Amino acid sequence: MISEYDFGRIVVNGQRYNSDLIILPDRLIDNWWRQEGHRLAVADLQEVIAADVEVLVVGTGRFGAMKVPPETVQALQAHRIQCEIAPTEQACQIFERLHNQKPTAAALHLTC
Repeated sequence: MISEYDFGRIVVNGQRYNSDLIILPDRLIDNWWRQEGHRLAVADLQEVIAADVEVLVVGTGRFGAMKVPPETVQALQAHRIQCEIAPTEQACQIFERLHNQKPTAAALHLTC
């Protein structure tokens, strides 16, 4: 699915995107943005929670600027969603490894 990532751009299923996005098993949400920019809140992930996935891979940006507070991870775990957090380049690799094994989503910050 993810064939390329570089600062500010990603190629998913042959389509190029230049904004943050969420990849779900059945669709992609482009132009995704958080309520607090570089802080990931549970409210930012309602589509993921509703999608019945087992894993969410969070890409925190090229330099890891997006933070995932413990309460967000705990809320995901309460919904039985495992959370993998890494800089976006590594997150893309993790997503590629997992998405064929189990229902997996990705929430990817493409820049900083």
